[in-house]
Amino acid sequence: MPGEVTAPLGLLLGFLLVLARVGGAFVFVPLPGVNQGPQMVRAVLAVSATIALFPVWPEVPVAGIGIGQLLVWMISEAAFGVTAGVAVAFLVETLILAAQAFAVQAGYSYASTIDPTTQADSNVLVVFAHLTAGLLFFALGLDRQVLAVFARSLAVYPPGTYQLYPGGVEAVLKLGGAMFTTGLRLAMPVIVLLMLVDIALALLGRIHMQLQLLTLAFPVKMLATLAFFAVVTAFFVPVFRDAAERTVAVLRGGM
Repeated sequence: MPGEVTAPLGLLLGFLLVLARVGGAFVFVPLPGVNQGPQMVRAVLAVSATIALFPVWPEVPVAGIGIGQLLVWMISEAAFGVTAGVAVAFLVETLILAAQAFAVQAGYSYASTIDPTTQADSNVLVVFAHLTAGLLFFALGLDRQVLAVFARSLAVYPPGTYQLYPGGVEAVLKLGGAMFTTGLRLAMPVIVLLMLVDIALALLGRIHMQLQLLTLAFPVKMLATLAFFAVVTAFFVPVFRDAAERTVAVLRGGM
């Protein structure tokens, strides 16, 4: 009939499989500001990314495909997306872990605010780190690289062929371990500074017993943390870029 739009069944199945793969990643991929919008935003973005991958959609043979096999394929596709999303989430959590490492010692944990990204109670340094990680994710072009990884994965892993293997699991676990080591590298200068401030206040209190340094400790440590944090923030970009390159290398390697 005039006005009707028809599509081959194989094309529709290819769309569903790619959507399952991309949608699995969008559960974990950081998207600043998405949580403040409607809940359908993630779904729209997943569908948009799927349509952007149209030139590399797989050709799904329709003959002999049952509901059970299609379900197994979709689970396999979602597993790839979730694994890729977890790897990217480890990258973003690096800065958040660094902020959490010294925020408690600096005294910022006594005042919390609502993190606009997670809608959870967090101190201001964690909120800043979360927003910075999301901005660096897009500023360094990682969104395009992740999309390129999905385009390549459709050729490397046709529908229903992806499965977690020991080497891939170990690579993702190493990214999780690198999250702690990199976060500690970023937080260590501030932690050392706060230790020096504590030692200085302790020695000053030992010399002058009458001084009430407890009331001065928190303001001094907070101001010192802000000043030094402003300096070390410049090192976030190269460290984050190095961690991003390792993450993308793991994703391109097929996990």
